[in-house]
Amino acid sequence: MTEAILLVGGKGTRLRPLTANTPKPMVPAAGVPFLTHQLARARAAGVEHIVLATSYLAEVFEPYFGDGSSMGLHLEYVTEREPLGTGGAIRNVASHLHSAPGDPVLIFNGDILTGLDIRALVDTHTASGADVSLHLTRVEDPRAFGLVPTDADGRVTAFLEKPQTPEEIVTDQINAGAYVFNRSVIDAIPTGRPVSVERETFPGLLEAGAHLQGMVDSTYWLDLGTPQAFVRGSADLVLGHAPSPAVPGRCGDRLVLEGAEIASDAKLTGGTVVGSGASVGAGARVHGSTVLDGATIEPGAQIHDSLIGAGARVGARTVLTDAVIGDGAQVGADNELKSGIRVWCDARIPSRAIRFSSDT
Repeated sequence: MTEAILLVGGKGTRLRPLTANTPKPMVPAAGVPFLTHQLARARAAGVEHIVLATSYLAEVFEPYFGDGSSMGLHLEYVTEREPLGTGGAIRNVASHLHSAPGDPVLIFNGDILTGLDIRALVDTHTASGADVSLHLTRVEDPRAFGLVPTDADGRVTAFLEKPQTPEEIVTDQINAGAYVFNRSVIDAIPTGRPVSVERETFPGLLEAGAHLQGMVDSTYWLDLGTPQAFVRGSADLVLGHAPSPAVPGRCGDRLVLEGAEIASDAKLTGGTVVGSGASVGAGARVHGSTVLDGATIEPGAQIHDSLIGAGARVGARTVLTDAVIGDGAQVGADNELKSGIRVWCDARIPSRAIRFSSDT
């Protein structure tokens, strides 16, 4: 059976303050660490052995997931001492793989939420005889991504860095962050130095005449690199738009974990998650948002598309839109915070300190 490498070493700097105390793959999405969804989907596709390439806050993964037996998996952990890039991280865990040189190995980026048909990607790889196969997805505006054009047979013809002009946008297909490598290709990646698969390995293979196959699958795909995307991904998991066998409850408008207290007239909608030990006060409205364990939403607060960190407090009647409140932060009553604002962990904002509208 195919084995897999999960790249979970990134610092998640674009996600701060969510990642100040927690590595990105361990930030809760739909009630469980995001990584849980990836592991569960890989297991559902028949993968049994997964090596996690860790680096930032590496010590938190194994105490949570252990040897993986509770999920029907065999998990191993390899920690990078120095950042090695995507290719270097893949090469760094090669000694833990069981595959023979010609066997396929799945590789996933740890920050992509996707409905990818994993088996279909492996089958495409095997049937085409490729050295490497890539999951490609189509996006409306590809300027923020690397483009991957393919020929009529799905064979990759080029890797184009982020295009700037209309002439450079020759395709809407982008690298979606999931791959199948032949084991021999992994073993050929240089050791002991940083290597980027996107900038070095893939273009180098193409230049050397290797067969790189693209498989377009546009079911559901979201890069969880920003707080707003992470909040949306969690809501999509709860609503059932993004498939995962690991959501701890039925899909619907809300997910309330055990031990949370919700006032009878509070409204939770749009895929909102309320974590264990959190409380939502009377008349509060929470839409499309994540309220982590132990956080407090006081009466009358209105929260839209925002994330409230563990143990944080949002004061009465405060309005949050597209906001991230760090772990343990305290936002006083009658504030208005919006437009991507980030409040750092343990910060204190007094009542009526920040407003966008006049104080009426």
